[in-house]
Amino acid sequence: MSNSTLSSLSGRTVLVTGATSGIGYEAARQLAERGATVLLHGRSADETRAAADRLIAASGVSESQLALYSADFAHLDEVERFAGAVVAEHPHLDVLVNNAGMAAPERHTVTADGNEIAFQVNFLAHYLLTCLLEPALTSDPGGRVVNVSSSLHRTASIQWADPNRARRYSRLAAYAQSQLALTVFASDPRVTAVSVHPGVCATALLPLYAHEGVSPAEGAGHVVRLCDPAVEIVNGAYYDREERVEPAPAATEDRTVRRLTKLADLLVGRTA
Repeated sequence: MSNSTLSSLSGRTVLVTGATSGIGYEAARQLAERGATVLLHGRSADETRAAADRLIAASGVSESQLALYSADFAHLDEVERFAGAVVAEHPHLDVLVNNAGMAAPERHTVTADGNEIAFQVNFLAHYLLTCLLEPALTSDPGGRVVNVSSSLHRTASIQWADPNRARRYSRLAAYAQSQLALTVFASDPRVTAVSVHPGVCATALLPLYAHEGVSPAEGAGHVVRLCDPAVEIVNGAYYDREERVEPAPAATEDRTVRRLTKLADLLVGRTA
């Protein structure tokens, strides 16, 4: 589909996490250029402001189309504050793009919340954010979540007894576990969601995959396509770029979905 034939997204409100660089920034740009109101999230207020300034200067995006938020996903209290601000200011949200991510560090690292950092930043923070934004996403029919996942989820297993991987840590295994969890989470029935592998892109995560990749803009195009209401989606579907394919078997197992929900609720403090 060429840019000249893309449908307008005017009137749509989309939140993109990790929108200050890479695929997130390019997705925000493409969404805004198609008329959407885009809620930009960055780790800090300065980073988010800088990304917004680049969008306005380079793409002709209007300041009025953008809303700026910041939260460090390594701190769950910041995620809660962020979600509260979004719901208060945007009680109706059409799409949430769970994109923010990091490569697991070489050394085993635990956040102040007690979670392995990649599992928290890549999955648990998005789990908590999605749960807290559910009222905005379901205020009208049609709200959807797009999880930016990875083909590496196929190599992963969730260590249920040791999700922090304290006993046996590998940065690649920790990253893959976070991507499997994010892919499984798309099958949660509370909000219609899909996950997408945007291809191997030339971003900060490239060293996990290969020596070279396609542009972040190309990868973002696969994400933005799933934000378009003209593209019909089925809850739990997984896309490898534009093609809908079967994810790892665990990603659609009801038992795994329930087990992951129970674990995530425990780790983010949502237990009764």
